[in-house]
Amino acid sequence: MKKYAIGADIGGSHISCALVDMFEGHIVADSQTEMKIDNKASANEILNGWKNAIASTIEKAGRENVAGVGFAMPGPFAYDKGIALFDESVAKFEKLYKVNVANELAGRLRTNGSMPFRFMNDASAFAVGEAWLGEAKEVGKSVSITLGTGFGSAFVNNGVPVVQGEGVPKMGCVWHLPFKNGIGDDYFSTRWCIARWKDLSGEKVNGVKTIADAVSANPKAKSLLEEYGSNMGEFLGPWLKSFGAEMLVIGGNVSGAYNLFGTAFEAELKKQGADVQIAISRLKEDAAIIGSARMLDDAYFKQIEKVLPLM
Repeated sequence: MKKYAIGADIGGSHISCALVDMFEGHIVADSQTEMKIDNKASANEILNGWKNAIASTIEKAGRENVAGVGFAMPGPFAYDKGIALFDESVAKFEKLYKVNVANELAGRLRTNGSMPFRFMNDASAFAVGEAWLGEAKEVGKSVSITLGTGFGSAFVNNGVPVVQGEGVPKMGCVWHLPFKNGIGDDYFSTRWCIARWKDLSGEKVNGVKTIADAVSANPKAKSLLEEYGSNMGEFLGPWLKSFGAEMLVIGGNVSGAYNLFGTAFEAELKKQGADVQIAISRLKEDAAIIGSARMLDDAYFKQIEKVLPLM
């Protein structure tokens, strides 16, 4: 196995990538590259942006030292084939619909088949990174969630994403599952907090930080975040229990306010009978880079290959 792999985290407006030392298990210092990407641009512009970021990272190690590139990619995407399935309903990267991203990048980077490109759901990559080198590395079964503009989640057993079977929801994630008057994503992404704050205060804010900053002076802000935590405990508790999760890792921007919603969240988990350790991610965005790079370990990739089409 070559010393380095590149992990690439594809966000809605940027790409972040870095070299991961596959032997020592860490991101190589000063190897990170981040570039802004217009998700409404043409397929050619998007692909060239991704190519430029990856090429810049390859140069930092030398092509001969890089095993390949692993992508933490949002869905919908055919992860086993490297084909984008973003359509108009997703409102990003629509011009890539049915484009074989793996083939296009291989051509642009002139790899001549020497450098594989492998793809994993972004929430799953975050969870794999946490299970490999992060908060969940000492446990077998973990669940990782990301709280931000969306509500990401993944179930992991011994480092491998679990996407079907007893105790796990379809696709191995919970954002789409019914909750109250909608689905999980409606209640645990930042838009719920923003909308709820407008209901309670009449004020329009851009994010959760403004609400969190108001807690000491405004009881409504405290109440909102406690409601958020209680709702999340009610929603997640049964799944954590049925899966037998030993650890829940929380990432994403909203995790920074855990001290304001965590008590209510943990109280509700206790009511649900979910006995689980809780940790706030220290790897943060790096977890997805690390998790996606792990796919370039061929022995590990064999373990997860059959899971990818089900994500």
